[in-house]
Amino acid sequence: MTTTQRINVLFVCSMNRWRSPTAEKVYAKDERLNVRSRGTSQKAVRTIRSDDLKWAEVIFVMEAKHRQQLKSRFPGELKYCELHVLDIPDEYQFMDPELTQIIIESVDPLLDAACNS
Repeated sequence: MTTTQRINVLFVCSMNRWRSPTAEKVYAKDERLNVRSRGTSQKAVRTIRSDDLKWAEVIFVMEAKHRQQLKSRFPGELKYCELHVLDIPDEYQFMDPELTQIIIESVDPLLDAACNS
C-alpha cells in the first residue's frame, strides 16, 4: 500500500448515537483511513445504506446481531470487504473513556493488519 492510499473503514452499531460515532471520532484523524459510522436501525442518526457498504473495505460492527442484519439486508454488498465483530455491548455513552479504550484495543490490531497487507 502506498502512503497516500487510504482504507475505507465503516463502523456500525444500532442507532449511530454512541458506539459507532465514538469509533469514527477516535479514528477520524488516522492518516491511513477514511472513516464513516452508520446504524442498522431505520431510526438511526445515519442509517446504513447500500452505498456505505460498497464504499467500505473494512467494516467493524459492534455486535453479532449487526453482522446478521447486514448479511440479511445486503448480501451482495458484503462480498468484497472484511467484516469484524467487536463484541462491544450497548452500555456506553458517546466518547466514554472506557468505550474509547475498548475500541482502540479491539480495532488497532485489525487495522494494523489491514493497512500492512
